[in-house]
Amino acid sequence: MKLRRVKHAVQFDPLKYVGATKFQTRFRPFVRFFVKRLWKFSLEGFDQIPTTGPAILCANHISFLDSVFLLTYSPRNMSVVGKSEYMDSFKTRWLFTKIGMIPLDRTGGENANSAMVAVEGVLSRGELFGIFPEGTRSRDGRLYKGRTGAARLALKFGCPIYPVGITGTSEIMAPDTVMPKFGKHCKIEIGAPIDTQKYLSRANEPEVMRELTDEIMVKIQELTKQEYVYDYAPKRSSADRTHI
Repeated sequence: MKLRRVKHAVQFDPLKYVGATKFQTRFRPFVRFFVKRLWKFSLEGFDQIPTTGPAILCANHISFLDSVFLLTYSPRNMSVVGKSEYMDSFKTRWLFTKIGMIPLDRTGGENANSAMVAVEGVLSRGELFGIFPEGTRSRDGRLYKGRTGAARLALKFGCPIYPVGITGTSEIMAPDTVMPKFGKHCKIEIGAPIDTQKYLSRANEPEVMRELTDEIMVKIQELTKQEYVYDYAPKRSSADRTHI
């Protein structure tokens, strides 16, 4: 009888990971040199991203490469959150945290709370943070209802939110595929910033975070032209989720 090896998750402290560091400053131009030779890109609205101060980029999520391409072409260092399962492998643990990933345990508990404390540290330092409000990749190409984490952070720090529309990455590397297809086109468009100041006077009202999140998703849909489904994206399994 063949015995199966049981893989145990690596224990980690999210507070040890502070997001983007100087390593990303050197890493982004290096990756950009290669990706622009492998794929074609249309980039719009990146000049709107402020050169200083905290800001949040909220993007749709259709491929693993969404975060890679957005981070690569960002004009500033950008921190993101990623699934804690990436910590189980030494290769992904070393690389992803070096380039700015803060690991998040989506089962909840102290690790999840610590990850959000680390994210708050990013914004309190006046840095850029990227997040996928749908919480997981869309496997059917539709845009799903957003989770309220970005709105909560924006209201706490009073920082702008920039909707981001990414198209083409599902043709380059669809969910559950291992190898990307080369030579295809990706478009990344940064929309006009959402003014969170108009929500601040009502920040303590429970419905405000949902209102702001719904506005974020509408603005993303205007950029991507995806069909919008006002329901949370179905979860294939916790191991398949890539971002909050």
